Amino acid sequence: MKKQPKASHFIDGKYIEDDSGIPIDVVFPATGEVIGRVFAATPAIVERALASAQLAQTHWAGMTGRDRGRVLTRASEMIRERNRELSVLETYDTGKPLQETLVADATSAADALEYFGGMAGSLTGEHIKLGADWVYTVREPLGVCVGIGAWNYPTQIACWKGAPALACGNVMVFKPSERTPLCALLVAEILIEAGLPKGVFNVVQGLGEVGASLVSDPRVAKVSLTGSVPTGRKVYAAAASQMKHVTMELGGKSPLVVFDDADLDNAVSGAINGNFYSSGQVCSNGTRVFVQNSIKEAFLKRLVERVKSAVIGDPLDEATNFGPMISHEQMDIVLGYIDQGVAEGARLLCGGTKLEGDGFFVAPTVFADVTDDMTIAQEEIFGPVMSVLGFETEDEVIARANATEFGLSAGVFTRDLVRGHRVIGQLQAGSCFINSYNDAPVEAPFGGVKSSGVGRENSKEAIKHYSQVKSVFVRMGDVESAF
Repeated sequence: MKKQPKASHFIDGKYIEDDSGIPIDVVFPATGEVIGRVFAATPAIVERALASAQLAQTHWAGMTGRDRGRVLTRASEMIRERNRELSVLETYDTGKPLQETLVADATSAADALEYFGGMAGSLTGEHIKLGADWVYTVREPLGVCVGIGAWNYPTQIACWKGAPALACGNVMVFKPSERTPLCALLVAEILIEAGLPKGVFNVVQGLGEVGASLVSDPRVAKVSLTGSVPTGRKVYAAAASQMKHVTMELGGKSPLVVFDDADLDNAVSGAINGNFYSSGQVCSNGTRVFVQNSIKEAFLKRLVERVKSAVIGDPLDEATNFGPMISHEQMDIVLGYIDQGVAEGARLLCGGTKLEGDGFFVAPTVFADVTDDMTIAQEEIFGPVMSVLGFETEDEVIARANATEFGLSAGVFTRDLVRGHRVIGQLQAGSCFINSYNDAPVEAPFGGVKSSGVGRENSKEAIKHYSQVKSVFVRMGDVESAF
């Protein structure tokens, strides 16, 4: 079952190895088996990646937007052609079921490359007429960008960050999570095959110190992180000390509100998508499910019936639809939260245990009778643990839903669309849903408010975070002066 990459790093258009770095085992979460090994970037590797990127940036930015876009579009086509290969690799990297990765990971990466590839030729400034004089604006790239990925969507995140950065004429050094080092290397290889000039997209492996060295380097103009709030605060502070641009896509404890007029099965489906997809390892998950008291028991009964039908097992079997945690450490963290939930008085309806075998499986878990002050209702668990809370009135649930430091996502299920829009309008979150949950089309901005982040990924909004505007005032007549 070996999935050893050609080398640990991809720099200046080719694979690079340096085994003097810290060894990082690649572990298949479904079995705990070590399937490969990479080495963390040494200072020499980090320097090589940044120097390669800096050297490539002038040429890449000097190409027309349309020429840059053709490369990205070609890469998107190649990723779609190789979707199964990439999806299998993602399953080995993350443990997520192949049933899921075939439709949600490489395909999303391809969508991003296609979308921003198509947009690259349209990134223009504007003309502002001021009588006889005028101003024109130019949208310019920032320069060298650093992307720091999370373990849950390694292929997607590499392209969600890389595609808009490259479309604008930037270059990128991308550091995947040390838990999932494989997928970004193949993305970099495909980009080169698609015609990307060497040095424009580089991949280096490593732990936190490698990320810190990239963030603090004065050649870096922009940092984009997907990660936890504590990590985000550290990276944001380090970037701010040098006035770097940032995008922080961080964690959440998002509310999903189910009113008594909602379609029950659709609401249950939304709760399942918002808690158990990717075994709960999704930052935007709606892990606080507020259900109006008059339908709460009916909701819980249907929910438990559906959860018990989950197919848990070998993630490479396409019949499987629920996989393991990313690591033994994360599994233990999740089991610890479950123990806290029981100790604090929440009612465990299903799950709550580690499953038999060597892999890092935690059964999909549902708690009822959860109160706002319980640990499982306040802290991000990042695992398959759903907390169901009752409520009576609209005003009450809005206030309780907003009583959190987080603000990534929010969802509302109701047949009354006036109420749906009214409630969503008052929920403090950046990425919201009505009668759905966790949809993430590339056309829509994605990101949070409050502690859940800064900036937006995807859509036209991402272009603003990977470019800057220069204005030029043009006087057509004589210049007056005081003396």
